[in-house]
Amino acid sequence: MAEAPTRNSTQDNVADDTADDTLMARHATWNIEPLVDNKGEQGVKELLEKADELVTRLEIHKNKVQTFDSSSLYSFMTQAADMQTALSLASSYAMLHHSADTTDEARGALVQHVQERATEISARLIFFELEWVALETKHAAGLIAAENLAFCRHYLVSLGRYRDHLLSEPEERILQEKSITGADAWQRLFGELSATITVELPHEQTSHDTSHDTGHNTRTASLEEGLSRLHATDRSIRQAAAQAVTKGLAPGLRTRAFLFNTILADRAIDDRLQHYDNWLQRRNLSNEASDESVRTLIEAVQNRYDIPQRWYTLKARLLGLDRLADYDRMASVATTETRMDWDTAQELVLDAYASFSTELSDLARRFFVEKWIDAPIRPGKRPGAFCAYTDPSHHPYVFLNWAGKRNDALTLAHELGHGLHACLAAPQGVFHQNTPLTLAETASVFGETVTFNRLLSTTNDPNEQLELLAESLDGAIATVFRQTAMNRFEDAVHTTRRTEGELSVERFNELWEETQTSLFGKSVEVTAGYRTWWSYIPHFISTPGYVYAYAYGQLLALAVYQNYRKEGAGFVPRYLDLLRAGGSMPPEELGKIVGCDLSDPGFWNGGLEIIDAQITAAEKAAHAAGRLLEERK
Repeated sequence: MAEAPTRNSTQDNVADDTADDTLMARHATWNIEPLVDNKGEQGVKELLEKADELVTRLEIHKNKVQTFDSSSLYSFMTQAADMQTALSLASSYAMLHHSADTTDEARGALVQHVQERATEISARLIFFELEWVALETKHAAGLIAAENLAFCRHYLVSLGRYRDHLLSEPEERILQEKSITGADAWQRLFGELSATITVELPHEQTSHDTSHDTGHNTRTASLEEGLSRLHATDRSIRQAAAQAVTKGLAPGLRTRAFLFNTILADRAIDDRLQHYDNWLQRRNLSNEASDESVRTLIEAVQNRYDIPQRWYTLKARLLGLDRLADYDRMASVATTETRMDWDTAQELVLDAYASFSTELSDLARRFFVEKWIDAPIRPGKRPGAFCAYTDPSHHPYVFLNWAGKRNDALTLAHELGHGLHACLAAPQGVFHQNTPLTLAETASVFGETVTFNRLLSTTNDPNEQLELLAESLDGAIATVFRQTAMNRFEDAVHTTRRTEGELSVERFNELWEETQTSLFGKSVEVTAGYRTWWSYIPHFISTPGYVYAYAYGQLLALAVYQNYRKEGAGFVPRYLDLLRAGGSMPPEELGKIVGCDLSDPGFWNGGLEIIDAQITAAEKAAHAAGRLLEERK
């Protein structure tokens, strides 16, 4: 593995344009055209037409599901799978095309067109779901016992969990078709508004600077770049970035608050009509998790808020501060800023996966070679990182905003974990490739952990070990504890919206501050500007209730990794079996494949203790590196 290049944070000038292109991964762009047989929008049109033809054939079975035998059910489900494939490919192309440039109106129009057509087509199959769940349980079980229905068996069984929440077919169709001008439209608007948020950062001349120079002492940059500055070693840079982010969020704050209120009200109406007892029950059913099990997870994490508070207290000492401010939480404890170019990151991640499984590393290499990754930051590009599964008939794609930082390599390993999971589970087909969200982070966090430990094993220097452990802890605490605190914020705003009515900006701010302060305790000062930072987080809008799945997935993955550390190479085949199983069985059964009992309330404590132990390791490294001199005698 090549050594990562290191440069001082005040010396970002790169003389060689080619080297700068490699650092910023400008050549690492994807090719999504195969999704539509290289026909662009015409290919999207043809896929939608194919889906329409298939659903027309399926509609002739309306009011006849009760007469199905196993053979006719198999015929129906295979055609339904073909229809879903056509919609998935069309939708994936439109979404990925738009994510690469959300400012392009034509791309946005294509997304809207596909959403409208896909929703209308899918709504025509609601009759099957309603008629299926109405079947007598013993009769349904007899039908799906047939060997040739294994490809959809768990899917059909799990439909039963919605039995008490389904309305009549006309009502369900109205809810589904109106969603494209309701929640779906608001979600798209939020994405487009967020993508255009800009911040004014202190101007620094760099050869990879593509932002707009205002001609003064600041330059206009993306929100993503502003947030990335919170990792800087220089506190003045972090503070300036935080102030710039707060200022950048201000102009559209009331609009985003109204948008959020609308999403909250829309969810409340749907929950009332479909008889959900609380705002999270719908998400829990989708995750195949009981309300009680989710409460157990959240309470387990809340009961260990002392872990992040302990880390933030230690981090303040490492940074020479009496107390962290909110903009210091993600600060690097490194004495210099470690940069990593794209080629080095690729080598690191592939090497890490190979240390666990050559099958995984060989598969991961295809993402780079066959252009399944879009990495560089560009104007108009959607913020963040994700992996799009697309469809089992096609490969997944990884989306990044690569800033040339060492931590970006761990993000790359994380998203590749999702991609590998998608590839290995693809043979399960459209009904079983995806896992519930609660297991969706397992492969990604596992891959990130393998990569981190590979990186850690390459150095014996206590100071570098400390820096790596600090990065890992920042990530784990953000994933487990901050996401849980965000779940508490969601719970507060959904509940308050249903009991008090529309929330003002100030009320959002209050609830955000309360839930964040509960997490930080006295270890972090919540500044006035930070109170509005709820307003750029996409999960609250696009996938209400999603965020606890991050904590679930992180703690599960840590437990899985701990089993790997104990068992060694013998564990690898079972882990790969877990990934290949996709969502073909309930989460509890999937967990058993790798020796995890998800029904045990104490299960979560094991993962939490691993994070706690990492803080102890960081303390030891800090002492060895001489970074905690005030405690020496």
